[in-house]
Amino acid sequence: MTMTSFPYAVPDLDLAVPFDRHRDNVRKEWIDWNGHMNLAHYVTVFDEASGTFGKQLGLGEPYRAAGLGQTFVLETHVTYDREAREGDPLRVTTQLVDRDAKRMHLYMEIFHAEKGHLISTSERIGIHIDQTTRRSAPYHPLVAERIETLFAAHRLAPRPAKVGRVMGLKKA
Repeated sequence: MTMTSFPYAVPDLDLAVPFDRHRDNVRKEWIDWNGHMNLAHYVTVFDEASGTFGKQLGLGEPYRAAGLGQTFVLETHVTYDREAREGDPLRVTTQLVDRDAKRMHLYMEIFHAEKGHLISTSERIGIHIDQTTRRSAPYHPLVAERIETLFAAHRLAPRPAKVGRVMGLKKA
């Protein structure tokens, strides 16, 4: 399938580093018996934020509906740095750490949108999937071009300190 432009609307590419467009609020149904946001919903927020980021690249539901492919997450690592409570406003940033023809390595941070403190981080690797074979495949050339343009800006930013951390217990 050869195209010179997307068959659906895509936003102007935001080259800010980090990408800083996703906002949310901690919802009542996300609160657990400890009175704070349950760990599963941190992943929900990161997933929604990665969707906001993906739309910048031309990915998302219109991409899938056009038969151009879809994305899956291969691996994720989440840290829980501070509690988030019901009603807290959230701001999520995303940095494209690395990429290749089929994958993207993202680093994301959730901040309290008013107080500014770090709440959580997520590092993830996503992969592009051919919808017919359900196997990995290169991104469509239009998306690949946008990824390369964005990466040219993001690769100049300092590597986040939490990227590539290994989980384990320190020996005494």
